[in-house]
Amino acid sequence: MNQKGGVGKTTTTVNLAAAIARAGHPTLVLDLDPQAHATLGLGLDNSAGGTIYDLLHDASATPSALREIAPNLFAIASHTDLAAFETDLAGAPDRLARLERVLGATERQFEFVLIDCPPSLGLLTLNALAAADEVLIPMQAHFLALQGVGKLLETVNLLATGPQAINPRLTVAGVVLCMHDTGSTHTREVVADLEAFFAQAAEQNVPWRAAKVLRPAIRRNIKLAESPSFGKTIFDYAPQASGAEDYKQLADAFLAGRIRPEAGEPPVVVTRAAHETTGATA
Repeated sequence: MNQKGGVGKTTTTVNLAAAIARAGHPTLVLDLDPQAHATLGLGLDNSAGGTIYDLLHDASATPSALREIAPNLFAIASHTDLAAFETDLAGAPDRLARLERVLGATERQFEFVLIDCPPSLGLLTLNALAAADEVLIPMQAHFLALQGVGKLLETVNLLATGPQAINPRLTVAGVVLCMHDTGSTHTREVVADLEAFFAQAAEQNVPWRAAKVLRPAIRRNIKLAESPSFGKTIFDYAPQASGAEDYKQLADAFLAGRIRPEAGEPPVVVTRAAHETTGATA
């Protein structure tokens, strides 16, 4: 998630999920943004079959809404009707638990669930934060974006700590640097500030105490901007592009901290006890 738009949330959700799936892990992309950009980027027709809007009203409809994109990669589409969700459920006592119920209905089908959030802190994003284990923050390394991350972390802290916490297990995995320009002095200064901030937080009891700037940074690459118009991930549209290389390496680094190989056995996902899915919001 990121309350600022145009920072690479959808691009990261779609392509990181695709890279994780290509590594052999059943992965679900859940498009929670009424703009439905992840839906478009995966080539889905949201007029055919169920969408997340339907599931938030009736979680039992999950099987009909799951779409297979590629081996190990599935998605639940969004729809512009989702913009009415906040009005529809404004008075419902379980309005913050709707998405968690949807994820529970997947019955361990997926090792990873990546949720593409809208660029606002409304009921949809709060549902994502209530259901997720970790928050990924895609951002550009600019000064104003850095200020926005501070506000975002305050929100996570409110939801994860205190006597009225909505999701005490929620943590911040870190920042994904998107549209990155390594040659800029300003960029290097912002990244240094981020790293220093996370290093200092390691000694504090906050949800981002284990967060870090995730590597590699995603370099600015026109192929990443073009691929959604063809309804393809970067791996299907331009597999030799730097964007494909960066997201593959990012997925490898992401998985390295979450997969524990056992002797003589295939890799096993390290999940929290009694938790059916691993959800990450972006």
